[in-house]
Amino acid sequence: MAREVNQQLAREFGLSAEEYGRVLEIMGRTPSFTELGIFSVMWSEHCSYKSSRVWLKQLPTKAPWVIHGPGENAGVVDIGDGLAAVFKMESHNHPSFIEPYQGAATGVGGILRDVFTMGARPVANLNALRFGRPENPRTKRVVDGVVRGIGGYGNCVGVPTVGGEINFHRAYDGNPLVNAMTVGIASKDRIFLSAAAGIGNPVVYVGSKTGRDGIHGATMASAEFGADSEEKRPTVQVGDPFTEKLLIEACLELMATDAIVAIQDMGAAGLTSSSVEMAGKGGVGIELDIDQVPARETGMSAYEFMLSESQERMLMVLRPDREDVARAIFEKWDLDFAVIGHLTDTGRITVKHQGRIEADIPLAPLADQAPLYHRPTAETPKGEKLNPARIEDRVGLTRALQTLIACPDLCSRRWVWDQYDSSVGGQTVKRPGAADAAVVKLEGLKRAIALTTDCTPRYCAADPEAGGMQAVAEAWRNLTAVGARPLAITDNMNFGNPEKPEIMGQFAAAIRGMAAACEALDFPVVSGNVSLYNETEGRGILPTPAIGGLGVLEDAAQAVGLALPPWLDLVLLGTTKGWIGQSLWLREIAGREDGAPPPVDLAAERAVGDFVRNQILAGTVRACHDVSDGGVLVAIAEMCIASGVGARLATHPRDIPGHAFWFGEDQGRYLVAVPDGAAFIRAAEVASVPAMRIATSGGQDLTLPDGGTISVKALRDAHERFFPAWMEGG
Repeated sequence: MAREVNQQLAREFGLSAEEYGRVLEIMGRTPSFTELGIFSVMWSEHCSYKSSRVWLKQLPTKAPWVIHGPGENAGVVDIGDGLAAVFKMESHNHPSFIEPYQGAATGVGGILRDVFTMGARPVANLNALRFGRPENPRTKRVVDGVVRGIGGYGNCVGVPTVGGEINFHRAYDGNPLVNAMTVGIASKDRIFLSAAAGIGNPVVYVGSKTGRDGIHGATMASAEFGADSEEKRPTVQVGDPFTEKLLIEACLELMATDAIVAIQDMGAAGLTSSSVEMAGKGGVGIELDIDQVPARETGMSAYEFMLSESQERMLMVLRPDREDVARAIFEKWDLDFAVIGHLTDTGRITVKHQGRIEADIPLAPLADQAPLYHRPTAETPKGEKLNPARIEDRVGLTRALQTLIACPDLCSRRWVWDQYDSSVGGQTVKRPGAADAAVVKLEGLKRAIALTTDCTPRYCAADPEAGGMQAVAEAWRNLTAVGARPLAITDNMNFGNPEKPEIMGQFAAAIRGMAAACEALDFPVVSGNVSLYNETEGRGILPTPAIGGLGVLEDAAQAVGLALPPWLDLVLLGTTKGWIGQSLWLREIAGREDGAPPPVDLAAERAVGDFVRNQILAGTVRACHDVSDGGVLVAIAEMCIASGVGARLATHPRDIPGHAFWFGEDQGRYLVAVPDGAAFIRAAEVASVPAMRIATSGGQDLTLPDGGTISVKALRDAHERFFPAWMEGG
């Protein structure tokens, strides 16, 4: 029910006293209940990026292959053969904590719509997930619901889930992160945009009916959680993947005609954001008759219609002479189709309901006068560089490897990805666990795209600038490790309360690091999402700038995986100094979380990566794996587990302690399996790339340089134990 509009109500809607004062100035009067709702969601952190816009401008967004960068529903890059890849990553963090299954499912549904609304057929989903401690009683429920939600929606809609990542840390106990990414393929000359045009053109609603679910979801996503967070279930949307599949097909069929002038999905803030953004981008006005909106509940108010975040809905501006064509298509697919308004020359959004004007707002100031904050920042104190010689190795290589390979952050994710259909559509070349990046072939062509998601939050917490740089570099490295040419990234910036200077300092520093890496690696940002206020009762998450990377291979047959073939030389590329600070060895074996994270040498990163890619494409590399969490020995173990083939390791350089050499997390390194290690190393020397033969593959055991031996079967058993035992343990 509508309530008296005043400053107290504005505060409940998430507007500060200053922001409400600005609303009064713009309107020249007290806004109606519906008008206040529109301002509150459009000026929410989730929709307006009022704390982050000033920093996001530092990110490089252009390259010759970028067709559309940030500002549209998703980023678009040229991938050759007249085709474009359309992709984006978005968060559904708050809803996934309150209602894990629906929160994750509707996160997948929302990012799918961002992609196909631009004319692209979705071909792959990925995700980046962060959860609290496994021993926290809530964590298992959240993990189970999120994984089932992602699998349930993606599997039903027929888009393969081909990759992702999972971390566990106590900082996510009260605020898990669910970041969903979708990639679609379109003709590069048939990209559909959202700017409305054509005074008098009809505004058309298509898809599912509108209910009361998700009202003020954008506002909820722009505030911290408190002890009452689970009472917010009404603000979590309910998804229907079967309807989404129909919506995809209907939209793509209509897009094959000349009917569409502009199109936008109804995501956060629903009908409000889609109509305001379309009209605002086009510099026109829009008039809506809410009585025409298909409703699944009775007695809904204009406020509820405008702010509902019911799923599987789109808003279009059509050519008036194509309205009947469009209606026939959507009726064929058994979807709602309703003309709910038209474009005007007023520059205003007008909302009518039951014969009354419920909202009449000038569009320009709704965008131009949206709050923009230059919030104070405080730098994160930098940790000291740890001397590994002063950190005692009490367990040795064998026990450390067994512990690390089985820990929650490094164990097999098979229990997770077995719930995802990773091969529906028949174009998946490298499935989860087979390679450092997923590889998806383009139907009817040799060409393929490579996809990954990456971030190391513990690095970002210790040094946000280095951590932001490393997240971009690792995405670039993972694409390179399969032989792909990295093209661009999407990002999902997950941080705590921006009103705290230390949090805003984390954000600003992470952006600096990301920008430097993007520039050095020719790896621009083409889309993204910012999720702030990821805190519960004042406790924030680790800063988590998740990166989704996309690259291209001219021939899918050239892609390599990480499975280690027998009787080959294993060569380590890149510089190893034994960097132990913030490593998983330090946390899991020494029981410490301290020190500076490994630095990223961007020039070296580029040189080593370019050499590796060229060698893969030349056919000299049989398997490749980047060295990341857990260091060299964990990477070798993962290669052995993937194939069932063992290896005999060489001795390490004596100037580096053994535990630091084998488990240190120095950046910019790769392991490659090649037939002739000596010839390969000579080629690396010519390219000024550090290289050393580190092992020979063969047999069924991993033989360590300290004399320890462990069978690959025992390694695999330890690697795959955690998730089934934890999830089935009651």
